[in-house]
Amino acid sequence: MKVRQPARFALFAVLAAWAMASHAEVTVSEAWVRGTVPGQSETGAFMRIKSTKALKLLGVSSPVAKKVEIHKMEMDQGVMRMRPMSGLEIPANSSVALEPGSYHVMLIGVTKPLVKGQKVPMTLEFQNMDGKKSSTEIQAEVRPLNEAHSDMKMQSDMKH
Repeated sequence: MKVRQPARFALFAVLAAWAMASHAEVTVSEAWVRGTVPGQSETGAFMRIKSTKALKLLGVSSPVAKKVEIHKMEMDQGVMRMRPMSGLEIPANSSVALEPGSYHVMLIGVTKPLVKGQKVPMTLEFQNMDGKKSSTEIQAEVRPLNEAHSDMKMQSDMKH
């Protein structure tokens, strides 16, 4: 059977559209890590995650920390508390901000100080609603400790 050029192009276009529709397009932007001082073993990472399909951030890993967890901050009886989460839902065609005082990534057991301008590699693991897993590699820039936003008071009131 001989397939004509326009028919081949149409078939290719349909297959490409189907393939793109079945995979979530994940975009991670504004990724940064709060710098540390010598002896400090924990810090936060922040970013904005956007997806074309509903999915869940299952976890994060990084070679600069022994353990990485997804956390959220919330008020509990007048005290700001930080709690680990088993995952974070990312709604379709929407974005979720991981920022100081809210959802964030905790780097625990940081092996050496993280200084301004350094890039921290991280791998974000996702799962779509069909159960298919995927990962996204990012580089988050380290910002100085004193460049932290207005969450310093919340940190002093924070309890794990």
